[in-house]
Amino acid sequence: MSKSAREETAEQVAFRQYCRQWLKDNRPGDPPVRLPLSPLEIMTEAQLTYLQKWQKSAYDAGLIGCDYPEAVGGAGRNDCQRVANEEMIRAKTPFMPNVIGLGMAAPTVLYHAQETVKEQLLPRLFSGEDIWCQGFSEPGAGSDLASVQTFAERKGDKWVINGHKVWTSLAHFAEWMILLLRTDRSHKYDGLSYFVVPIRSALGKGVTVRPLIKITGETGFNEVIFEDLEVDDIYRLDELGKGWQVAMTTLLHERGAGELQTPRSGGMKSKATHATNTSNLIELARNTVRNGKPAADDPLIRDRIMELVVREMGLGQNQRRSRVSALLDHPARLLLQNKLLASEIAQDTGALAVEVAGASGSLYLGDDNAPAGGQWPMAYMNSYGMTIAAGTSEVQRNILGERVLGLAKSK
Repeated sequence: MSKSAREETAEQVAFRQYCRQWLKDNRPGDPPVRLPLSPLEIMTEAQLTYLQKWQKSAYDAGLIGCDYPEAVGGAGRNDCQRVANEEMIRAKTPFMPNVIGLGMAAPTVLYHAQETVKEQLLPRLFSGEDIWCQGFSEPGAGSDLASVQTFAERKGDKWVINGHKVWTSLAHFAEWMILLLRTDRSHKYDGLSYFVVPIRSALGKGVTVRPLIKITGETGFNEVIFEDLEVDDIYRLDELGKGWQVAMTTLLHERGAGELQTPRSGGMKSKATHATNTSNLIELARNTVRNGKPAADDPLIRDRIMELVVREMGLGQNQRRSRVSALLDHPARLLLQNKLLASEIAQDTGALAVEVAGASGSLYLGDDNAPAGGQWPMAYMNSYGMTIAAGTSEVQRNILGERVLGLAKSK
């Protein structure tokens, strides 16, 4: 829900009107292929091409990079990206494919990179011409992120990188990676540094990308192996040994980037993403017959759906609170809460949808008899990745308890 016009600045009011009209006149046509549930599941060139074209048109119109300085490819506006996001959600447009770039890499590069690097990388990131991925997790360092062992050794004005990253969404299409690695093995936190590295141009020349097939059959995740990849020192972000602090910038934005990847389907035909929210869950319950009656007539089902509706609406109101500076006593609190709640609501919604569908809930993509084209079981299976990504739900609760509420550290 947007602020009322009188609560917004004159710039925001005018920009909202502009966005609304532009989206009305330039809404993209039906996709030529089935779109995935989110950018993190893009697996074909056809999907990517359609979505990149949409992001480029939105960027050219000024709806992407709104609040970034003009010198780095932004529009130089003040708190207007929120307005553009709200209007795109309202218009039910496709999601942006470069969600990692927009939600995580861009703010990190802006705050920590050299000016020449910002000017080189950010315009093509905003336009979607360069897709980005995130190199954080490793086979032996997931929730304990500070234990990463990918290592960079200095060689003159270059660094030679060796190591292994995993669960790397979009690496199969990415031009660039934000990379947390180790430059000193004698210190756990102070031995970490942060780089942006080209990976697509280095395939077969120091970089190997291997897709990981998920339970859904999709290949959004990858593992990335570095073997003597040379990177210029200019692509190191901030000072040597400050990687953990830079990573916190990334994680703070990662946990608040959900708006950019909200599934939207309104008006699109069957090849488009089916929005797996409570509105569509209600529709499923109304159209599913159980014991001769619509599932929506079952009072227990209605109660469970309404519980999810309340949670979903509460999440939306909580997101609105993040715009009120007086409520931000702990800047990360609302973002941490929102990530935790959004991922678990999505999981519970998918689980109930599969239950409501009954036996037909086992039917998958491509089956003409599958409710909503088989999107619900895919959403449910994919939801487990989101309760793990950006810190598991257990880790989020520990952070909220220890750092926000001041509770004793868990053992």
